[in-house]
Parts: sequence; C-alpha cells; structure tokens
Amino acid sequence: MTREHLAAECERLGAANLTYAAIVSIESGRRKPDGSRRREVTADELFVLGLALAVPPLLLVAPLGGEQQVPTVPGRDPRDPYTVWKWWTGEETPTLGGPIDGRYFPETQPLGEDGPKWSAAWAEGAYPASLYPEFERRRQAVHKAYLRAEASDKKRKTAAKGRSDAWTDYVHRLEELAHHIEDMARASLPIPALRPDLIEDMRGLDMLTDPAIIQPEGTE
Repeated sequence: MTREHLAAECERLGAANLTYAAIVSIESGRRKPDGSRRREVTADELFVLGLALAVPPLLLVAPLGGEQQVPTVPGRDPRDPYTVWKWWTGEETPTLGGPIDGRYFPETQPLGEDGPKWSAAWAEGAYPASLYPEFERRRQAVHKAYLRAEASDKKRKTAAKGRSDAWTDYVHRLEELAHHIEDMARASLPIPALRPDLIEDMRGLDMLTDPAIIQPEGTE
C-alpha cells in the first residue's frame, strides 16, 4: 500500500486529516527543535490507521515479533513487546520498578495522597477487561459440552438410564457460565446475548438471581 493509497483509505474511513503529508510526518518521526514530534497520533487516528492497514491497532503500538523491546514510559526502561501488550489489555499489572536481581516489581506508592495502593487500583480498573474474555471462554465451553451431550444421547440405546455423564458436564459448565454472568452483573457490565435455549436452561435450573439481565441472541 502506498502512502497515497493509505491516505485515501483513511479519508474513506472519515479521517481526512490523515493526509499524505501527515502520514509522511508520522512515519519519519521528525521532531521539532525542542524534541517533540511534529505530528502526534491520537487514539482515534490509531484506530483508523489500524483498520486502513488491516492490522489490529495495538500491534502498531506494540509490534509482536518485530521488535525486541518497545518503549513504556519516558522515565522507565523499554520492555519486551508482549509484556507491554498485556499491560495495554489489562491482562497483567505493569511492573515498571526494578530490576532487582533481574526482576521487576509493581508500583507500591498510593494513588494520590491517601488513595489505595497503586497495584490494587490497577487491578480494580483492569477487572472489567478480564471478564469479557472469560465470558467468551466459558460460553464456548458450554457450547462444546452441549454438543457432546447431544451426541452422547444419540448413541444411547435407551433413555431410561437417565442423563449421561456428558449432560452432567454440560450442567456443570452452564453453572460456571452463570456464576460468571453474576460477576459481570455485580460489576455493572452489559452481558453479551446468549442462545435462548441456554438462557432457558439457566432459568429452569435456577442458576441466575435475575434472568432478565441476559438478552437472547437476535433480540434488540
């Protein structure tokens, strides 16, 4: 993709300010006499550039596989890209202090004058970011368990023997998902829609405090 093509794609996405000249300034990293960049990139522009280049925007900031180290903050050492990646996504608590015996450690100062410990505040702030990926993992586990249970039923010669172990596993996985949904509700997070039959099973087994917090897929 040429710079002209990139500028045209950015304009198509609504960022007409990302012109050919702007892209040249961004790529070259040219700086003013005081050391500041001539052309910074806003968060909105980073998202546009990622979509225009067909690259997840975060990879433009922390390129996995392309660099041995990437910057963190001006006052601290660069770190390996995947470590910084996990800070950006909230998967890991930043460890800027150190190294001590080759190890880094989280910030220990309080937040503000009398606020909570910095690492505790970070963990609380990052908590919602951990809930959505876990929701998806548990949802997929429920779906796979349901398919195994259905396949198990088809193989059974008679239904008189009761539920199979596969159905017991499905109920267990469903209960884990329900517990996670309750955690998301307590964090005041919107719950992604689920298949109607899963919601009905949760209701039938009395797994949710408030079944109305989940909307079936295909509804507004």
